[in-house]
Amino acid sequence: MLDDDDRRLMHAVHAYLQDMHRIVQSDSAGHRSPLGDELSAHLGVDAVTLPVTTESLPAHRYVDADIALDELMERCGGRLIGVTGGEQRLHVSASDLLSGGYAHFAPGPVSYELRDVDADSQRRVVAFGVRLLVFDGHPVAIVQRASNPRSMPPQPQLELIGADADATAAALAEIRRLMIERSVLRGQVLSFAPTEYGHEAGATFLVRPEVAADDIVLGEGVLQRIVDHVVGIGDHRDALRAAGQHLKRGVLLYGPPGTGKTLTVRHLLSRTPGTTAVVLTGSSIRFVKAAAEVARTFAPALVVLEDIDLVAADRGFSPEPVLFDVLDALDGLEPDADIAFVMTTNHVQILEEALAARPGRVDLGVEIPLPDDADRRRLFRRYAQGLPLSPDAVDAAADRAAGTTGSFAKELLRGTVLRAALRGAPAPDDDDLAATLDGLLDSGAALTRVLLGSPPGTASAR
Repeated sequence: MLDDDDRRLMHAVHAYLQDMHRIVQSDSAGHRSPLGDELSAHLGVDAVTLPVTTESLPAHRYVDADIALDELMERCGGRLIGVTGGEQRLHVSASDLLSGGYAHFAPGPVSYELRDVDADSQRRVVAFGVRLLVFDGHPVAIVQRASNPRSMPPQPQLELIGADADATAAALAEIRRLMIERSVLRGQVLSFAPTEYGHEAGATFLVRPEVAADDIVLGEGVLQRIVDHVVGIGDHRDALRAAGQHLKRGVLLYGPPGTGKTLTVRHLLSRTPGTTAVVLTGSSIRFVKAAAEVARTFAPALVVLEDIDLVAADRGFSPEPVLFDVLDALDGLEPDADIAFVMTTNHVQILEEALAARPGRVDLGVEIPLPDDADRRRLFRRYAQGLPLSPDAVDAAADRAAGTTGSFAKELLRGTVLRAALRGAPAPDDDDLAATLDGLLDSGAALTRVLLGSPPGTASAR
């Protein structure tokens, strides 16, 4: 229980804080911070009295904004200044930076940070700074801030201040145009993941894979059918548009794990250099709307959604919400947009109802089944290339491994090489191949076979 003395003390402190707030507000009214004086001198009017136009940016577009602003300054002339005030500057708006307020923000050093611009290089970007320039004869100030978990809001922002509202709006429109024209995202292979600051999508640049058609073993004509639909439509976009045909397409590759769906996707990526691609796998599929926006902005584009059924199972609910997000993204694209959505799933049966409810969005479904006897021999020969194994032994191993996948063949040949190395041999021989296959087909390796994509219960004659 509080006694009377405690209550009187608390009331006194409360009154003191109220008086302090009133005095600070009174002292700061009509006053500017040193930064406010600097911007007022540039703008030719009291900066505190001007409206602020705020542009929030997705995290994956911040580098584009920095490049656009650099180009705008190079063209228009201007200078870049930083802001003092430490952590406090992160918590206030541009208007508060300019007024007297609780802190006297002043011009200072510019804060920078490094951001990826492709899979192998980075760019130094402004993390916090103010750009002072003249656009079409009108002075404009732009407060530039990168993502920061300690700021509110945490996403990147541009805050434009100018006495001429039309000139400020035109400057923002030019920044948006340059962000598209000079974007580091165009023609890249990207993935999205949550940023360290929350649920917003942050881009990761991936190396474009190199997978030749000869590296893929599928049934007769299967790969070509997929390539014609995904790549061929893009290659002949002008002829299709001239004939009034739509370009956007949705492709579903389905079949057991380990049969070549992912390898096929990698081949499609290698066949489309210069095409913007977004690859979403696992929990990153929830960023499909951001992926669709990137695809729409930087078409021609390819959006890959791998194992959408596993994402649904992992999240503990029906796959329909995830799939409907995908279908909604397809619906939002113009028919003549050169954009392909390629989805893969190991369990098409749990998606069929959702697909049937939205007909026409996915216009090609291709089964990638377990390899038949002939294709399995081709797979084994493919992975045995360069090894001193007899063709007869390789074919015999393929025949014994009925019901297995390409992943099984790949692991078998790696195990064969490892077995030879462990016994000190310079290279594997047919006996190493047979012994390694015995181990993988043993009843004790049933789980390993399942992990390599073979159906449960798969067994072969010994």
